Formats: sequence, structure tokens, C-alpha cells
Amino acid sequence: MMRIKKLDLYIMRKFLGTFFFSLVLILCIVVVFDISEKLEKFLENDAPVKAIVWDYYRNFIPYFANVFSSLFVFISVIFFTSKMAYSSEIIAILSTGISFRRFVMPYVVSAALIAVLSFLLGAFVIPNANAERIEFEKRYVSKRYANKEQHIHRQIAPGTFIYMSSYSVASNVGYDFAIENFRGDTLVSKLTSSRVAWDKDSSRWVIHNWKLREIDGDKETYTTGSRIDTLLAFKPAEFSENPKKIREQLTFTELGDYIERMKMRGSSNIVEFQIEKYKMVSNAFATFILTIIGVSISSRKIRGGMGFHLGLGLLISFSYILFMQFSTVFATNGGMNPLLAVWLPNILYTGIAVFAYRTAPK
Repeated sequence: MMRIKKLDLYIMRKFLGTFFFSLVLILCIVVVFDISEKLEKFLENDAPVKAIVWDYYRNFIPYFANVFSSLFVFISVIFFTSKMAYSSEIIAILSTGISFRRFVMPYVVSAALIAVLSFLLGAFVIPNANAERIEFEKRYVSKRYANKEQHIHRQIAPGTFIYMSSYSVASNVGYDFAIENFRGDTLVSKLTSSRVAWDKDSSRWVIHNWKLREIDGDKETYTTGSRIDTLLAFKPAEFSENPKKIREQLTFTELGDYIERMKMRGSSNIVEFQIEKYKMVSNAFATFILTIIGVSISSRKIRGGMGFHLGLGLLISFSYILFMQFSTVFATNGGMNPLLAVWLPNILYTGIAVFAYRTAPK
């Protein structure tokens, strides 16, 4: 077991201190730009100052910080390790007989602390905070979500399927509605109607101009009517909420339950929710990979000085983000396995980390 020494505390203090300082600095810049972008919307919609600060930015700041925490870690490691290298601190440390592997250990411990904190926040705390932020955006910033999905098919319960040609978010009305019930592979009833509408007062669905066909062996019966008020196993939010906003409000366990429910219903956007769940773990793991790459490439003196290290660090950071975007797009639109898509950048950059570590000055 590694014993914590003065050197470890020194490196950990520099690591965590630089990380949180750079995080605060970048977040201040991001908030300024966000305010300048949304100020007109705030004024147009008479957003209260208290709501802007408490409901929006109090929840926006941790959300943004957690999404890019691994990259902030990388830039922080590059910055302070480079300073140590050019002030000959690393040469002095290694010349005392401390191995490079031992030198890297406090970096790994610090990365572990940040990774665990990032996972816990992203998986269990921030989704609840996002609900307040998203509610504020819906009220004061964003336009109403328009569901452009056509020919909507859902399985709402075992053996029960619904169909709508389209759904209006503004009025919570589904058109050309149909609901089919199966016993095994056998159709036992089918109800069709011109539209189905959500009644807020009764919290029920109202089916208009309906026709019901019931099948019992060789016997079929037909019934018609103008209106039915009924409970159905789905809610308007499933069609009137932006899927991205729904994903951001679900915790790690809730995402798992939601994915299973959507699998049963035959939802078409299940991959996006799987990617969101897998990212919670992969983003935390990326903290270790980028830390190893950062300390390995910035612990040596090279021509170009600290500026070269920072430039190389930014290049690697942006390439990681770009590669992650490409792989998730392939999963969403190209049929790529979502688990592989999320972890592929980490697999590739793990190879880069191993290479950088082996070629680092010993």
C-alpha cells in the first residue's frame, strides 16, 4: 500500500488546486458568454433575477463543469506538470531514486478522487438539479418542443400496441389513433379513432369517433361511439418532451429502468439513452487516461517550452471530443453498438496513454 509522503501531498495539492482554479476560471468565462447570449430572452420573458441565479445558473454551473471535468483535469495536469519540468523539480525528484511510476501515483490518486466525485455527481445529483434548470429554460428561454415524429408505434404493455400518425405537442392530441391487443400472436381486439386527446382536468385520455373490433375465435363484433374517457399506459410527456431533456433528468438507475421500459415499448430513440448511461462511467474513467497522457508528455523539457505542452494538450483534448462525437453519431445513426461507441475513444486513448507513459523520462 502506498504511504502518503510530503511529495505526494505536494503534487496532489498542485493537481487539485490547479484543477479547481482552472475550473472556476473557465466557468466564469462560460457564464459571461451564456448571459450575453440569453440576456435578451431573459428580458423578453421577464425572468426574475432570483430565478436566473437560483434555478438556472446554480444548476447550469455544476452540469457544465461535470460534462467537461476530465478535459479540465487534462489541461490542469499539463499546466502544472510543465511548470515543474521547466523549473527542474521533476529532475530533482527522479534523481533522488524515486521511480517515474512512483512519481505518477499521486496523480492517479488525485484523478481517482475527481473521477469518483464526477461519477456520483453525474449519475445521482446533477440529473435532479437539471430538472430545475430545464424547467426554467422551458419557461423563459426555449421554444416549445415540436414532436416531428411520424407514424408513431409503441408497445405500452405486454401484448398492447398503439399507433398514431402524428402527435401535436401544443394541444396534446394524437391523430389517427389505434390500439391493438394481442393474446400471444393472436389479435383479440383493435380500436381505431380519428384522434386521442389528453384531458388535464381528469388526467385521462379522450378517444374521439372510435370503432372497436373484437375477435373471439371465429366470432367478431363491432362497436362504434363518439367518445371514450379512459386511462392508458402512457403519458403526454413521452411525446411532448425533448428526448435530450428527458435524458439529462434521469439518474443512473432511472436510466436503466427507462431503457428497459422503452425496449418493451419499441421506442426508436433508445440508443441515445443507452449512450447517456454508458457515458456516466466512461467519462469518469477518461479522467485516468487523460491524466496519464498529461503527466507523461509534460514531464520532460522540450524545445517550445510550456506553450508547446499546452498546445499539444489542447490538440489531444479536442481530438478526444471530436472522436467521441463521431463514435456516438455512428451509434445513433449507423447502427454501431452504443457500448462500443462510448468506450472506443477510451480504448484508443488508453493505447496512447501506454505509449506516452513508456516513452516518458525515467
